[in-house]
Amino acid sequence: MEPRTLVELVEHAVERYGDRPAVGLRRDDGTSFHWTYRELLRRSRIAAWRLRSLGLQPGDRLLTWSPSTPELPAVYVGAMIGRIILVPLDLRMSDEAIRNIVARAEPKHLAIGTGRDAPDPNSAGLDQLPTTSLEALTAEPDASFPVDWEQQLSAWERPRPDDIWDLIFTSGTTGVPKGVMIAHDNFLATIATIHDVIPRIEHRIVSLLPLSHLLEQGIGLLYALDVGADILYVRSRNPRVIFEAVREHRVTSMLLVPQVLDLFWSAIEREVERSGRTAAFTRLRSIARHLPMRLRRLIFRRIHAQLGGGLRLFVSAGAFLPPSLQQGWEDLGVLVLQGYGSTENGFGTINTLRDHGPGTVGRAVAPVRLRITEDGEVLFAGPTLFKGYWRDPEATARAIDADGWYHSGDIGHLDDAGRLVLSGRTKDRIVLPNGFKVYPEDIENALRVAGIRESVVVETAPGRIEAVVLETGDAESVGRRVAAAIKQANAVLGPNQRVVGWRRWPDEDFPRTHTLKVKRDLVRAWVDAGGHAEGSTPRPQQGEPAVIR
Repeated sequence: MEPRTLVELVEHAVERYGDRPAVGLRRDDGTSFHWTYRELLRRSRIAAWRLRSLGLQPGDRLLTWSPSTPELPAVYVGAMIGRIILVPLDLRMSDEAIRNIVARAEPKHLAIGTGRDAPDPNSAGLDQLPTTSLEALTAEPDASFPVDWEQQLSAWERPRPDDIWDLIFTSGTTGVPKGVMIAHDNFLATIATIHDVIPRIEHRIVSLLPLSHLLEQGIGLLYALDVGADILYVRSRNPRVIFEAVREHRVTSMLLVPQVLDLFWSAIEREVERSGRTAAFTRLRSIARHLPMRLRRLIFRRIHAQLGGGLRLFVSAGAFLPPSLQQGWEDLGVLVLQGYGSTENGFGTINTLRDHGPGTVGRAVAPVRLRITEDGEVLFAGPTLFKGYWRDPEATARAIDADGWYHSGDIGHLDDAGRLVLSGRTKDRIVLPNGFKVYPEDIENALRVAGIRESVVVETAPGRIEAVVLETGDAESVGRRVAAAIKQANAVLGPNQRVVGWRRWPDEDFPRTHTLKVKRDLVRAWVDAGGHAEGSTPRPQQGEPAVIR
């Protein structure tokens, strides 16, 4: 029988996988521990009892704030059992964002991680909120537990499919974040779409994305548990430690954002260059891409040995995936599936094993329905859609129309094969004096393909398009590299899209939301304030971008 709630999903997983490893943690000293599926559910039930003992009732909100660790999914499932609504906080959130979330969600309690990289409640003004550590919530039953606590817990009212279990506040690049209400049935519908797409293999996963994000909750945890995955959390963000964990865990599949996928690929390229085998590597890639995946892995077996020997699959989402990056990994025999979605809709589209064209984010998978309006906005409908914004019916009505279509705010079109290609956000659209509409992400993607790993495209004067670039190195070498990349990008862009100037962002990284999206409004404000400008620059000839330093 198919599960009707996420609690039933976990219970069914325990019935199938019982004593197999479910979730584990690699400590900084290289040691690790694991909980089996059976132990994860037991710890979840312990957490559920303790949460109720702390006075939390069905419908109350529980803040969670922690790095990824086995205790966190146990508390998640425990809250589901107790019909308590989770409000996950991200470690990168600003103090102001956290205060806004607390004011809107009105949580009754905070469940917090511990250790060297744990957050500090005092810094965000949470010192007055009752707080319990994840370790304490999931620890072995103590004398406060009645002898028959498990029987009493089993008699509790079970969660219903339409119960809200997750309240995720959007990153809020502008304005106050909105609380997205997600029910059990929404999540199960999303997981069903993923089952139809991701190949059935033995999944051994090293989890790198925060469990506060819906993407990691949906695929990296709940879908993974449903297929019997062995999930390992890594607290360190040191690349050497991560690669050691990937190798020792003999990873077969990973869920990543393109930035991390790029970091992995760059590490491989550096190692190839150090060994003096760049030419041979390039030649073997051109041969391998015409062979079956298993033969590609055989050709590059030395690289795969460094990755544990079992890597088969990457699922990527959250940003543009450069076609060259996807092609690079697939030359090595690792399938890369690119997906697209949102907190409000889960996975809207995803590529498949047989159809994963570079530069596209695939097709909608039933029961998700996709429609594109006349002005290019991407709309979704179906059971994956969220239940609305927390205590904000006006925002909900603006997002979901009377016919049940969710207006994503994203712009896209279908290619000749019917796959979705994204262009950007409606709010970031640039309207030129001649009425032509330009989407910054189209230009940024072209720049990325040309070699600029990160940029923000802005209109600095009517009809004048410039790029703010994130580049390292001395001014002269950066200038040559950026000018060449812009010239290459301009060659494939339309006449109204071409970049005519660029500026170098002064810091090591762009300002970002806790979901790693660039805060474009702050970049635009820096440009408007004359950031690094030394005066006006005349419009250059076509393909010869000017630089404002």
